[in-house]
Amino acid sequence: MQIKANEDLLLIIDVQNDFCPGGALAVADGDAVVPVINRLSGLFDHVVLTQDWHPAGHSSFASSHPGKAPFESVTMPYGPQTLWPDHCIQGTPGAAFHPGLATDKAQMIIRKGFRPAIDSYSAFFENDKTTPTGLAGYLRERGLKRVFLVGLATDFCVHYSAVDARRLGFAAVVVDDACRGIDLGGSMAAAKAEGAEAGVIRMAELA
Repeated sequence: MQIKANEDLLLIIDVQNDFCPGGALAVADGDAVVPVINRLSGLFDHVVLTQDWHPAGHSSFASSHPGKAPFESVTMPYGPQTLWPDHCIQGTPGAAFHPGLATDKAQMIIRKGFRPAIDSYSAFFENDKTTPTGLAGYLRERGLKRVFLVGLATDFCVHYSAVDARRLGFAAVVVDDACRGIDLGGSMAAAKAEGAEAGVIRMAELA
């Protein structure tokens, strides 16, 4: 697939220490995406990073719900919410980007999940699906039409971002070799099916 310099964006999602081996919410083999993403960054003129950025005591943390354990679900005002171990707390080493990730080409960093009462998977919207991050406006003002998505995790933040990109009228391509998933209760299969229905393109690698 040919990259169009003036139309394509590489969206690098949440390649942070807490999502890599040894982190508070580690994705298996998560750090393996780093060299692949670094190579892909060299192919794009436009690169944006996202960074999970929670305040301590965030409502999506199981520790904020007495009697609840990580990976259980609760109902929030905006709908069902999976509860997570405390992770990517603002200013902590776990919230920092993986030290091997090349970030110099990034033109913008989108921080998400910083509102205490609502979680945020997508790079475009909070989990209420209405509160925007501003990324869509950035893409439109820059004339960018297609988003290539890489990072962590395939079945959560990458997936939600890809589906929202399609919902907003952008082409979306998930590069599987540059992603890793959690697969919580069949979430990988569900993400693949929902993405296909939304028109998300998936490819193993990008030359």
